[in-house]
Amino acid sequence: MSTDEPEHADVTGNSPEGDVRVPVLADVAQLAGVSQQTVSRVVRGSPSVARRTRERVQAAITELGYRPNVAARALVTRRSHRIGVVAANASLYGAAMTLSGIQEAARAAGYAVSLVMLPDLATAHVQEALEDLRGQYVDGAIAVVPEDASQEAVRAADAAFPCVLAPGLDGAGVADAYWAEVAAARAATDHLLDLGHRTVHHIGGPGDWAESRARSTGWRTALVERMRVVPRPLRGDWSAASGYAAVADLPLESVTALFVGNDHMAVGVLNALAQKGLRVPQDVSVVGFDDVPEAAFYSPPLTTVHQDFAEIGRRCVRVLLGRLRDRVVEPGAVRPALVVRSSTAPPPVLR
Repeated sequence: MSTDEPEHADVTGNSPEGDVRVPVLADVAQLAGVSQQTVSRVVRGSPSVARRTRERVQAAITELGYRPNVAARALVTRRSHRIGVVAANASLYGAAMTLSGIQEAARAAGYAVSLVMLPDLATAHVQEALEDLRGQYVDGAIAVVPEDASQEAVRAADAAFPCVLAPGLDGAGVADAYWAEVAAARAATDHLLDLGHRTVHHIGGPGDWAESRARSTGWRTALVERMRVVPRPLRGDWSAASGYAAVADLPLESVTALFVGNDHMAVGVLNALAQKGLRVPQDVSVVGFDDVPEAAFYSPPLTTVHQDFAEIGRRCVRVLLGRLRDRVVEPGAVRPALVVRSSTAPPPVLR
């Protein structure tokens, strides 16, 4: 009887040594009382199997400890059902949560994940990682590499096999994601202006990151549209230490409001302001970006912009799988939202 999915070369399930019997597709079919084709469809995640039948097959798979022969299936389908992921600096909250979303969505779709962690975002390292994944016959790759030169390396690799960028996603999704962050940064800046601050100072992230530029663009746009003075922006590297150091370059005698490019830098800012005897929000209001889990427990709790990074990861998987199936998937933007907490208030002159 033919099946949609090939099995082990030894159809009895015997190991080469003959001392361990590995369950095969036919065993699952016999226990579940269905055909081998039905078992194969369940394993592939086909929607054409009735719910009760699917549940019976899945119960048999669990009972027997059956594992599909991925290598044999790949010979027939020319798909490994494995996607590659390239990432650097997973210590950052956004990158870590994006990876979590990718793994969750890939597993739900029946795909394994091969992860390559980079020591840095050097273009050569990104190119080498993608080439290595291609050599492992992954069906496609997702790259969590937000720095400009690294993203160019991913776009070049996309000519050889499907690659999707996160968090910019793919195609028009890059613009969608960029402008969603611009809008969120404008909302954060407008919040401070609406409280009565005459202007808002800014500590941004690295200039060669699209997210950093988007957040800085939103801040500047809000000030220009409301005809406010645009102070000279400062830049950090996303770390708390860089936020702490940036405070030394601020004209603190005239600063009443700060928009900081991410929450990690913001916690460094809060620490530096406290050491200089300035109270938040009584003397200086502070807004961050990302809404890390600890933000609600900073002293004071941080007003920030919430980002659903896990959803970005899940959408990346949907975009990649759409490309593998020759379907266009419009990812759309994951809309950030301002979360107002205790680190913002009217400036001292209005109290």
